[in-house]
Amino acid sequence: MTGKVDEALSYEQARDELVEVVRRLEAGGTTLEESLALWERGEELAKVCRRWLEGARARLDAALAEEEAEEDGGATGGERAG
Repeated sequence: MTGKVDEALSYEQARDELVEVVRRLEAGGTTLEESLALWERGEELAKVCRRWLEGARARLDAALAEEEAEEDGGATGGERAG
């Protein structure tokens, strides 16, 4: 069930479904085949979450780098004027 459907999931949707998959696996009572299918789905959902988190990290890093560049530029400009 990977593909465009998983790509359309928000981080929160993927996380919530992953929590449910883990709960079902921990509860037991499923067949081996069902357990394997749940585990595979959990792996897919974990990848979706990881992609969202990596994207968020990249956005934060870019914003921090931009802020730092602006601060460095402002300090350099102030030093020249003095």
